[in-house]
Amino acid sequence: MNNCIVIIPTYNEIENVESIIRAVLSQHKPFHVLIIDDNSPDHTADKVVMLQSEFNGRLFLEKREKKAGLGTAYVHGFKWALQNKYDFIFEMDADFSHNPQDLEKLYEACHFGDADLAIGSRYVTGVNVVNWPLSRVLLSYFASVYVRMITGMKIHDATAGFVCYKRAALEAINLDRIKFVGYAFQIEMKYRTFCNKFAISEVPIIFTDRTRGQSKMSNSIIIEAVFGVIMLRLKKLVNSL
Repeated sequence: MNNCIVIIPTYNEIENVESIIRAVLSQHKPFHVLIIDDNSPDHTADKVVMLQSEFNGRLFLEKREKKAGLGTAYVHGFKWALQNKYDFIFEMDADFSHNPQDLEKLYEACHFGDADLAIGSRYVTGVNVVNWPLSRVLLSYFASVYVRMITGMKIHDATAGFVCYKRAALEAINLDRIKFVGYAFQIEMKYRTFCNKFAISEVPIIFTDRTRGQSKMSNSIIIEAVFGVIMLRLKKLVNSL
């Protein structure tokens, strides 16, 4: 059985889903793909079903009843991946913000390197972001600075959504206690990994903003991240994380 699964949450990604699936499954390493679709009105899930016969045994679909947030989608995917005995579990966006060719870099950092969590980092070697407005770059960059100050994690890209976990790192986290959905979800997963004393490594990537489809960013996601980091730190201080 293949030991690598790439989890891709989708909501109204009909313009991207076939292309991203083909790109991931065409890599030299034979990855598997799990799509977590939140009942997209544009029938994203139907397109995945059409492709499953072509990629039999490599492409999987979990369709949820309604849109319930990025964090819960990934938690659903993590549980599925652990139940199905995968050893390396990846997070990846559907919109080509993350280059499928970088998947092997993350895998190598975990399989051949010392990482229990490998992060595809936009900021570990400067600012490697394409097509974002300056305001968005500054927001993302200084969010990670803020996270480092509050949590003590030496991570340059705490909000990154392109990562690889070793199975053991996810098994050590109580996934039922993960409640955040956006930036804060990405921070919380990294912080829980850090608090469990697993090794975290950053792999430099170039992040390219989507060219098709709609961004899911909102003010509520930003607010959740700002206050969520403080809440995580306080929970850690009183041993309730």
